Amino acid sequence: MAPQREWFEKDYYKVLGVSDTATDKEIAKAYRKLAKQYHPDANPGSEDRFKEISAAYEVLGNAATRKEYDEVRRMGPAANPFAGAGAPGGFGGANFKVDDLSDLIGNIFNRGASRAGRPRAGGPTGPQRGADLETGLHLSFLDAVNGVTTTVNVTSDVACHTCHGTGAAPGTSPVVCSVCGGRGLVNENQGMFSFSQPCQACGGTGMRIETPCPTCHGAGVEHRARQVKVRIPAGVTDGQRIRVKGRGGAGRAGGPAGDLYVVVKTGAHPLFTRRGARDLHLTAPISFAEAALGAAITVPTLESTVSLRVPPGTKSGKTFRVKGRGVPSSAGVGDLLVAVEVAVPGSLDAEQTAAVEALGKLMPGDDLRAKAFGALSPSGSPPSGPGGAER
Repeated sequence: MAPQREWFEKDYYKVLGVSDTATDKEIAKAYRKLAKQYHPDANPGSEDRFKEISAAYEVLGNAATRKEYDEVRRMGPAANPFAGAGAPGGFGGANFKVDDLSDLIGNIFNRGASRAGRPRAGGPTGPQRGADLETGLHLSFLDAVNGVTTTVNVTSDVACHTCHGTGAAPGTSPVVCSVCGGRGLVNENQGMFSFSQPCQACGGTGMRIETPCPTCHGAGVEHRARQVKVRIPAGVTDGQRIRVKGRGGAGRAGGPAGDLYVVVKTGAHPLFTRRGARDLHLTAPISFAEAALGAAITVPTLESTVSLRVPPGTKSGKTFRVKGRGVPSSAGVGDLLVAVEVAVPGSLDAEQTAAVEALGKLMPGDDLRAKAFGALSPSGSPPSGPGGAER
């Protein structure tokens, strides 16, 4: 791997919270701890932090790449080929071109030269990872809560169905490049220096295709629609991104495929709403008699029904918690939050009207308001001062 811009700008040891003398075991342990803490499935909104942690481990978790990264750090910011001429970390005033310096550093590590992360003119310089892809998936409320295995439709580069990704016509195979002997690199002598450069004959792959595939013309990939199976975990939230490793765009020249990210959109439910990641909310109507006298009411859950005790004197809007009847997830099952609402009938028959009128005489509204607002003044106006009204 040639030095990347981030190698000069980021301290990957600091990202993982380890010293630059940490052992491979200590680096792996730190990565596992942080990856678990900041994984987007467990901590929505932490995608950027998770990518930063993964990028740090991709470099430090490999002994060869870590050695190259340490060498770059020892060279210091002055060796940064990505800094502009005259900028901090650049060679202001020196007769060096940034592109040439990038080539020079790439040659130091025998990885071939790339300019600002782009392959040389003349083709790829070895296996290339496929592109990461993103697609949307609409789920019903219950599928999002319970989890589901389904498929998504994706149109992208995939391994050619004719040559199965080799790029060679059926019945033939790529052959070892006779110019570089399969190394993908050739030595170039420049006076007292000898540099390794990508082999132009094979594009740095070490293999040559003498008879290209008639379908993909040697590329090894074709662009077509496909279906990808994806397992959605229980408790997924609206807008959450699910990573399907290795199901993105096809790699080239034997490179690995990219990843597929599925963005979930969840539908509504006629009774329940989500409160956070794990709790459900439900509004249950109760009568005035149930609110005043107390009652045992039956409310629905996702699986069946439960009995809920409403104590005497319950006010409209009071919320009760039913443990363990919410949304299941890897962190456990949430709760069901039941808000009771005293229902006022829109119309009454004669018997009901008579009963309510009798109750009204026993519990006049003026008494309730006087208790709520305080005693009225002799003039019939609320008292002045704190809590009162002055004209």
